[in-house]
Amino acid sequence: MSAPTPPTRKFLGRLSLPERNYLADALRAETVGGVILLVAAVVALIWANTPLSGGYVSLSEFHFGPAALGLDLSVQHWAADGLLAVFFFVAGIELKRELVAGELRDPKAAVLPVIAALSGMAVPALVYVLVNVVGDGNLDGWAVPVATDIAFALAVLAVIGTSLPSALRAFLLTLAVVDDLFAILIIAIFFTSDLNFAALGGSVVALAVFWLLLRKGVRGWYVYVPLALVVWGLMYNSGVHATIAGVAMGLMLRCHRREDEKQSPGERIEHLVRPVSAGLAVPLFALFSAGVPVFGGALGEVFTQPETLGIVLGLVVGKAVGIFGGTWLAARFTRAELNDDLAWPDVLALASLAGIGFTVSLLIGELAFATDPVLTDEVKTAVLTGSLIAAVISGALLKMRVRTYRVLCEEEERDEDLDGIPDIYEQDDPAYHLRMAALYEAKAAEHRRLAEHAGAARGNGNSPA
Repeated sequence: MSAPTPPTRKFLGRLSLPERNYLADALRAETVGGVILLVAAVVALIWANTPLSGGYVSLSEFHFGPAALGLDLSVQHWAADGLLAVFFFVAGIELKRELVAGELRDPKAAVLPVIAALSGMAVPALVYVLVNVVGDGNLDGWAVPVATDIAFALAVLAVIGTSLPSALRAFLLTLAVVDDLFAILIIAIFFTSDLNFAALGGSVVALAVFWLLLRKGVRGWYVYVPLALVVWGLMYNSGVHATIAGVAMGLMLRCHRREDEKQSPGERIEHLVRPVSAGLAVPLFALFSAGVPVFGGALGEVFTQPETLGIVLGLVVGKAVGIFGGTWLAARFTRAELNDDLAWPDVLALASLAGIGFTVSLLIGELAFATDPVLTDEVKTAVLTGSLIAAVISGALLKMRVRTYRVLCEEEERDEDLDGIPDIYEQDDPAYHLRMAALYEAKAAEHRRLAEHAGAARGNGNSPA
């Protein structure tokens, strides 16, 4: 007797209603923030490439802060180490939530997006290394093209007018969360300078106090905000990149709901902080990091130097090949069947969209080439160029399927019985069918009444109008 065939699983299948609602709220803020981010990047580029560029440089390099605490930093430095800590705090909450209540909770369901994300980081790094080995370039920038910028990707979707079905949006968000996790590890492991163990120990103690207060149920922003600043300041002075403090605090928040809760503490705080991150912190970082010369020979050099060419090819080719190839192989070996409403070209379009690696790629570029300001600017130009090319390619691929996406989105939103729950989630509920039958009967009765009224009007020689 042959062994039974293992059951197949649906890949990119329908989300649960709570997960769909959470995703819609989260991505709505990211989309708005992504548009602001896009505007900030454009402003930075224009500002840095006009006669006013001197003012841009002066403002970016203006120093302020308490020197006695080792925090006399430039505006650009505050944006990269300070404001991005808020971004990584939200990323930490997202990761914690995915692990306890989201797509990464079930190991079997998590295998596919995790493999896709890891492939989407490994292949771009490999592309960069190959280009620079052949071209005798600097290998320090291998991590620059590994990141995906979810806010910028959503801004592209908003600009081209494409609304993805919730399953594709969830897959994109999960990719970005896993991507952020490993980008955080890369920053912590490979871009940590000489350690100050006293400051590091103080940061660990402050984090322990932060965790203990959370466990005891202590509330009040006036407690946690000053403590978070202490954690951040100590982490910065320890030699570990200060954004790690944000991630650590985000991971400590409880993200599972209790019976008497509509939202977990993590979800509630994320709801409050995400607009600050997406609408202020990340755009300001972009404003003071994306301002690089792009005219003259700058763009031409992007495709002639091994470091910059490796970044462009890593973002455009490496991301698409890595995510699509990893997804296809994982689906094949885990017997996961693609959702009947979608096709593999949709996965390819999403993989190309993930090649937009703006925020974290710029940060890693600054860290990788901190001792070479000229190369740092060239690397930033390469990140912008690669992200733009990836946006154009993915936009074209997504536009080819826009009618399909529109139909799927309308189906997900339809609520004919007006009970606040999309009909697609009630199809197996007998009460739903009773409500719909009553609704259709009411509509039919109204149509009969109108028809009788029209017939009576014609019989009296009056216009039915």
